[in-house]
Amino acid sequence: MNSDKVDLKPTVVFARWVSRIGHPLVLISLSLGVIVGLRLANGVGLALLLTLLATVILPMALLLFRGVQSGRWSDVDVSVHAERVRFYPFAIPISVMAVVALWLMRMPAFALRGAVITLFLLAVAALINFRIKLSLHALFAFYSAIILFAVHPVVGAIAFALALLVFWSRLYLRRHDLLEMLVGTSLGLVGGVVTIS
Repeated sequence: MNSDKVDLKPTVVFARWVSRIGHPLVLISLSLGVIVGLRLANGVGLALLLTLLATVILPMALLLFRGVQSGRWSDVDVSVHAERVRFYPFAIPISVMAVVALWLMRMPAFALRGAVITLFLLAVAALINFRIKLSLHALFAFYSAIILFAVHPVVGAIAFALALLVFWSRLYLRRHDLLEMLVGTSLGLVGGVVTIS
């Protein structure tokens, strides 16, 4: 087989799709939509979604895609350990912007608490990045699963199944080693429990 060709084995294709769906930006966006739909199907929910869209989702998407276009990082996962050093100084202020906006708009306490915990998790991940490149996919997959389980157990169970698949896919695709996956998973689980407490 020519090494220039893309590996199209069904398992690889499946793992790549799971990894794409489990991308933190995708997963957080889907989770927010589910939470708002199940808990805040009103004007407050719409304001919350629009605020997070304007302060986190779109700025983070622009950061990731422009980072790839400019060559700052090799892919939207910011997979290279050294590239994460340049990612966090942009990602953390974006998260701060969301916290401030939610606070100024007097959004529901659970939403503000989630934004603060997300900011804290990003700061801890940035510090840990000096030693290892923890899995942000695992962190946010398990973080979202815990919160979604508190919102609706069936949705949470589906989210946990997806989180386990994300864990497997990132290992299978060799984006992380087991320690990086376990650290990301642990932080996500702790962050989720603190958020719903």
